[in-house]
Amino acid sequence: MANTLELILQKSAIAVIPTDTIYGIVARAEDQNAVERVYSVRQRNPSKPCIILISSISDIKKFGIEVTQFESTLASYWPGPVSIVVPCPASEFDYLHRGTNSLCFRMPDVEWLRELIGKTGPLIAPSANIEGNTPARNVAEAREQFGDDVDFYMDGGDVDGKPSKVISLQNDTVTVLRD
Repeated sequence: MANTLELILQKSAIAVIPTDTIYGIVARAEDQNAVERVYSVRQRNPSKPCIILISSISDIKKFGIEVTQFESTLASYWPGPVSIVVPCPASEFDYLHRGTNSLCFRMPDVEWLRELIGKTGPLIAPSANIEGNTPARNVAEAREQFGDDVDFYMDGGDVDGKPSKVISLQNDTVTVLRD
Protein backbone atom coordinates (compact mmCIF):
# COMPACT_ATOMS: atom_id res chain seq x y z
CA MET A 1 0.00 0.00 0.00
CA ALA A 2 2.94 2.34 0.67
CA ASN A 3 3.95 2.10 -3.02
CA THR A 4 0.43 3.09 -4.09
CA LEU A 5 0.46 6.00 -1.65
CA GLU A 6 3.87 7.12 -2.94
CA LEU A 7 2.62 7.19 -6.54
CA ILE A 8 -0.56 9.03 -5.57
CA LEU A 9 1.30 11.72 -3.61
CA GLN A 10 3.72 12.27 -6.51
CA LYS A 11 0.68 13.35 -8.60
CA SER A 12 -0.35 16.36 -6.45
CA ALA A 13 -2.83 14.25 -4.50
CA ILE A 14 -3.80 14.49 -0.85
CA ALA A 15 -4.31 11.55 1.49
CA VAL A 16 -5.42 10.68 5.00
CA ILE A 17 -2.93 8.41 6.75
CA PRO A 18 -2.12 7.25 10.28
CA THR A 19 1.03 8.69 11.82
CA ASP A 20 2.73 7.89 15.10
CA THR A 21 0.47 10.40 16.88
CA ILE A 22 -2.89 10.82 15.10
CA TYR A 23 -4.34 10.59 11.59
CA GLY A 24 -3.12 13.36 9.32
CA ILE A 25 -4.19 14.75 5.98
CA VAL A 26 -0.99 14.84 3.95
CA ALA A 27 0.43 16.33 0.76
CA ARG A 28 3.93 16.87 -0.58
CA ALA A 29 5.29 20.03 1.06
CA GLU A 30 7.16 20.96 -2.12
CA ASP A 31 3.93 20.87 -4.17
CA GLN A 32 2.22 24.23 -3.62
CA ASN A 33 -1.01 23.17 -5.39
CA ALA A 34 -1.37 20.08 -3.18
CA VAL A 35 -0.65 22.16 -0.07
CA GLU A 36 -3.39 24.62 -1.04
CA ARG A 37 -5.81 21.71 -1.59
CA VAL A 38 -5.21 20.56 1.98
CA TYR A 39 -5.98 24.06 3.26
CA SER A 40 -9.18 24.15 1.21
CA VAL A 41 -10.42 20.65 2.07
CA ARG A 42 -9.58 21.09 5.76
CA GLN A 43 -11.03 24.63 5.81
CA ARG A 44 -7.81 25.57 7.59
CA ASN A 45 -7.06 29.14 8.64
CA PRO A 46 -4.88 30.37 5.73
CA SER A 47 -2.48 32.19 8.06
CA LYS A 48 -1.72 29.07 10.11
CA PRO A 49 1.28 26.99 8.91
CA CYS A 50 1.21 23.17 8.94
CA ILE A 51 3.62 20.73 10.52
CA ILE A 52 5.95 19.17 7.95
CA LEU A 53 6.91 15.52 8.38
CA ILE A 54 10.49 14.68 7.41
CA SER A 55 12.46 11.44 7.02
CA SER A 56 15.78 12.81 8.30
CA ILE A 57 17.24 15.99 9.74
CA SER A 58 18.87 16.72 6.36
CA ASP A 59 15.36 17.16 4.83
CA ILE A 60 15.17 20.53 6.57
CA LYS A 61 17.89 21.84 4.26
CA LYS A 62 15.42 21.57 1.34
CA PHE A 63 13.75 24.65 2.80
CA GLY A 64 16.89 26.80 2.86
CA ILE A 65 17.45 26.24 6.58
CA GLU A 66 20.93 25.58 7.94
CA VAL A 67 20.59 23.00 10.71
CA THR A 68 24.17 22.82 11.98
CA GLN A 69 23.55 25.21 14.87
CA PHE A 70 20.71 23.13 16.33
CA GLU A 71 21.28 19.65 14.88
CA SER A 72 22.09 18.05 18.27
CA THR A 73 18.90 19.51 19.78
CA LEU A 74 16.83 18.13 16.90
CA ALA A 75 18.47 14.72 17.24
CA SER A 76 17.63 14.62 20.95
CA TYR A 77 13.87 14.83 20.17
CA TRP A 78 13.63 12.73 17.00
CA PRO A 79 12.24 10.46 15.86
CA GLY A 80 9.25 11.05 18.07
CA PRO A 81 6.10 13.03 18.84
CA VAL A 82 7.76 16.46 19.05
CA SER A 83 7.33 19.12 16.36
CA ILE A 84 10.02 21.79 16.26
CA VAL A 85 9.59 25.32 14.90
CA VAL A 86 12.70 26.88 13.34
CA PRO A 87 13.24 30.16 11.47
CA CYS A 88 12.65 30.08 7.69
CA PRO A 89 12.75 33.55 6.13
CA ALA A 90 12.95 32.26 2.52
CA SER A 91 10.16 33.93 0.53
CA GLU A 92 9.83 30.97 -1.87
CA PHE A 93 8.29 29.07 1.05
CA ASP A 94 5.67 31.73 1.88
CA TYR A 95 2.99 29.20 0.89
CA LEU A 96 4.26 26.99 3.75
CA HIS A 97 5.23 29.46 6.46
CA ARG A 98 2.22 31.71 5.73
CA GLY A 99 4.05 34.90 6.69
CA THR A 100 5.40 33.57 10.00
CA ASN A 101 8.94 33.20 8.58
CA SER A 102 9.25 29.89 10.40
CA LEU A 103 8.46 26.25 9.66
CA CYS A 104 7.56 23.40 11.98
CA PHE A 105 9.10 19.97 11.39
CA ARG A 106 8.61 16.53 12.90
CA MET A 107 10.33 13.22 12.26
CA PRO A 108 7.73 10.51 12.96
CA ASP A 109 8.64 7.45 14.99
CA VAL A 110 7.24 5.05 12.37
CA GLU A 111 9.74 3.49 10.02
CA TRP A 112 7.36 2.89 7.07
CA LEU A 113 6.33 6.57 7.17
CA ARG A 114 9.92 7.83 7.22
CA GLU A 115 10.66 5.52 4.27
CA LEU A 116 7.65 6.92 2.39
CA ILE A 117 8.80 10.49 3.07
CA GLY A 118 12.27 9.53 1.87
CA LYS A 119 10.68 8.70 -1.51
CA THR A 120 8.06 11.47 -1.78
CA GLY A 121 9.87 14.28 -0.01
CA PRO A 122 8.59 16.05 3.13
CA LEU A 123 4.82 15.99 3.73
CA ILE A 124 2.62 18.61 5.34
CA ALA A 125 0.47 16.79 7.89
CA PRO A 126 -2.18 18.70 9.80
CA SER A 127 -4.62 16.56 11.75
CA ALA A 128 -7.33 14.81 9.74
CA ASN A 129 -10.32 16.98 10.55
CA ILE A 130 -12.15 20.06 9.38
CA GLU A 131 -10.67 22.95 11.37
CA GLY A 132 -12.41 23.17 14.74
CA ASN A 133 -13.63 19.55 14.69
CA THR A 134 -12.17 16.67 16.68
CA PRO A 135 -9.35 14.87 14.83
CA ALA A 136 -10.43 11.64 13.14
CA ARG A 137 -9.47 8.51 15.08
CA ASN A 138 -9.98 6.22 12.08
CA VAL A 139 -10.70 6.27 8.35
CA ALA A 140 -14.48 6.17 8.82
CA GLU A 141 -14.38 9.38 10.87
CA ALA A 142 -12.08 11.01 8.32
CA ARG A 143 -14.41 10.03 5.45
CA GLU A 144 -17.34 11.60 7.33
CA GLN A 145 -15.50 14.91 7.31
CA PHE A 146 -13.81 14.86 3.89
CA GLY A 147 -15.74 12.41 1.68
CA ASP A 148 -14.43 12.32 -1.88
CA ASP A 149 -12.39 15.53 -1.46
CA VAL A 150 -9.44 13.36 -0.36
CA ASP A 151 -7.78 11.21 -3.04
CA PHE A 152 -6.66 8.32 -0.84
CA TYR A 153 -7.43 6.95 2.62
CA MET A 154 -4.97 4.60 4.32
CA ASP A 155 -6.63 2.51 7.01
CA GLY A 156 -4.45 2.04 10.06
CA GLY A 157 -7.27 1.08 12.41
CA ASP A 158 -8.11 3.24 15.39
CA VAL A 159 -5.43 5.74 16.39
CA ASP A 160 -6.16 7.29 19.76
CA GLY A 161 -2.96 9.28 20.19
CA LYS A 162 -2.66 12.97 20.84
CA PRO A 163 -1.18 15.75 18.70
CA SER A 164 2.56 16.23 18.94
CA LYS A 165 4.22 18.49 21.44
CA VAL A 166 5.38 21.69 19.71
CA ILE A 167 8.53 23.56 20.69
CA SER A 168 10.30 26.54 19.17
CA LEU A 169 14.06 26.86 18.67
CA GLN A 170 15.12 30.50 18.45
CA ASN A 171 18.66 31.69 19.19
CA ASP A 172 19.52 28.52 21.17
CA THR A 173 16.39 28.96 23.30
CA VAL A 174 13.80 26.19 23.52
CA THR A 175 10.22 27.35 24.16
CA VAL A 176 7.26 24.96 24.56
CA LEU A 177 4.34 26.16 22.41
CA ARG A 178 2.04 23.12 22.89
CA ASP A 179 2.55 20.41 25.46
